[in-house]
Amino acid sequence: MTIRTLGRSAVAAATATLVYTRLLRPRILTWGATGEEAVARLPGDELLEDADGVATRAITIDAPAAAVWPWIAQMGPSPRGGAYTYDWIENLLGLNMHSADRVLPEYQHPEVGDGFGYGPNTMSFRRVEAEHVLATQSADGNWVWTFVLTEQDGRTRLLSRNRFRLPKLKDRIGMIPMEPASLLMEHKMLHGIKARAEQLAEIESTTKPHPIALQAAAATPSSTGRRPS
Repeated sequence: MTIRTLGRSAVAAATATLVYTRLLRPRILTWGATGEEAVARLPGDELLEDADGVATRAITIDAPAAAVWPWIAQMGPSPRGGAYTYDWIENLLGLNMHSADRVLPEYQHPEVGDGFGYGPNTMSFRRVEAEHVLATQSADGNWVWTFVLTEQDGRTRLLSRNRFRLPKLKDRIGMIPMEPASLLMEHKMLHGIKARAEQLAEIESTTKPHPIALQAAAATPSSTGRRPS
């Protein structure tokens, strides 16, 4: 390889890096979010202040928060409700995800301290405010995933924020291809939640007097026990 060829390769690599970091990366990390939402301090941020990476993605759902919350509350590997994205991709990674199309009553009441396995990670609920905030954190503390729901005029703005600490060089390098891959998965997830919530709201509106959270209410923990997580 000649010096000229090496020089051209270096220039091409530098140009590609510049294009990605300046033009593509900000859009990848903030898909669907407004500029204000992308930089806003959200509930759950306090769990990992010194994050090396932050992704904030969002979607507007034509349904009240009561119809959105059940799908978020039950997320997780089987027998929980999955993640409403490409199950076959997640299962190639051994995550045992099976996206549910119905509300699972037994998983409607997450509590701080409860958790579940997520591949090599163990995730635990760290902040729970029904129909508003659900924040989970990995056992090593290096990943916080928070959902924030804000309802206005019967519609819900859903924000999904991931905060990462990347302590090792290999983690930082590995995150480069993970960023666009995570957008692919999360785009599908947010639209999956939207479709399910809007369908649930529509069913509720045509089957009154049954409430939206009929299945969830039936799973309210008794004073002597707790539902599984």
